[in-house]
Amino acid sequence: MKLGWDLRRLGVSSSLVVPAAGAPVLEVMATGGVRVRVQVTRRACGWAFVWRPWWSVIWRRGEWVSAGADNAADMIASAVAA
Repeated sequence: MKLGWDLRRLGVSSSLVVPAAGAPVLEVMATGGVRVRVQVTRRACGWAFVWRPWWSVIWRRGEWVSAGADNAADMIASAVAA
C-alpha cells in the first residue's frame, strides 16, 4: 500500500489487484496505457519489488528494487516511464 501512495505522490496511477487465486499485484500505468505489474517477492537480501515478467533475469539493473529502499517508488516510476 505504501508503494501505491508513494507512486501517487509522484503522479503515477496505480491500482491494487487482488485475484481470487494467486498473489496480489500493484498495476502501474505506464506511458502509452501499458500496465506494468509490480509484485513483491522474498529474496536472499530481503523483500523486493519486481516489475518484469517471471522469465526475466531478476538481477539485471532496473528490474527489481529492495522493498525497504526509500527511493523504491522513484525507481519504479522512472523504469515505467522509460
